Amino acid sequence: MPIINSVKTDPNKILPIRYPWAREHYKSGVANNWVPEEVSMQRDVEQWKSTSILSATERRLILWNLGFFSTAESLTANNIVLAVYNHLTAPEARQYLLRQAFEEAIHTDTFIYCCDTLGLDPDEIYNMYQTIPSIRDKDDFVVEITRSVFDPGFSTEGMENTRLFLRDLVGFYVIMEGIFFYAGFAMILALKRQNKMVGIGEQFEFIMRDESLHLAFGCDVINTIRAENPDVWSREFQEELVTLIRRAVELEKRYAYDACPQGLLGINPEQFCEYVEYITDRRLERIGLTKQYGTGNPFPWMSQSTDLSKEKNFFETRVTEYQTGAALEWD
Repeated sequence: MPIINSVKTDPNKILPIRYPWAREHYKSGVANNWVPEEVSMQRDVEQWKSTSILSATERRLILWNLGFFSTAESLTANNIVLAVYNHLTAPEARQYLLRQAFEEAIHTDTFIYCCDTLGLDPDEIYNMYQTIPSIRDKDDFVVEITRSVFDPGFSTEGMENTRLFLRDLVGFYVIMEGIFFYAGFAMILALKRQNKMVGIGEQFEFIMRDESLHLAFGCDVINTIRAENPDVWSREFQEELVTLIRRAVELEKRYAYDACPQGLLGINPEQFCEYVEYITDRRLERIGLTKQYGTGNPFPWMSQSTDLSKEKNFFETRVTEYQTGAALEWD
């Protein structure tokens, strides 16, 4: 029975498992549950209140990343509940989507925790997608390429509709969660490496671990759909997806320049852009598309936290304290 458009699938009957990778992603998520309150932000508060520890550039990138992520997580959660869940008919895939929706709620709670703890103005943070063009443009881009699947009458029946659904999956899993999040991740982790705002940095590491699972699941769904529907994966459609992804890279690079125009200690904005190109090539190859940039990794230290080949070692300093199941393992 296919993962979409299966009239024979009983949504209430999860056994026997047809797609074991979906079940494994679910178990990996459950094994690494977390809540933001586990992370102390006392030192973050002291640094934020200090007039000498954080530079204006560092304060700017913290605020901008909290502003972008706070609304991006809501966009992603809405897509899962209102679009993707309705059209994936495999029960084990739906089980993971419910887990992902829970994790998106945890991420939303994380930004509430950060704002409340630091005493930030919520109107400023949660309106940045409207007031800052490079944030608004990223959100608008994802909304535009996924608009059709939110139509209540949308169906994945037929080749063109299946392609629209694949565009949606690429838009949210590859572009939003796999590209648009990563310049911000690199910025916050760069601060953490300097022992600045470590509490926020640890929470972003938790989020990155979750997002890497979301990305892995999304890529597996995309690859399964194209394997079960090979006719939809035409050369023209592949070129269309590459064009969309390249446009996303330009938007993320613009955001990197805007959020951190002066760079950080030992890091310039161009390196954040190179990192976006580097991880984009990996996303492209993951779903069977040709890499576009050939850029090396300017941040080898990020490999311990975010790169797909290293994700099994993700966040060792905290995960082992509450992990109840098997360790994360996927390549």
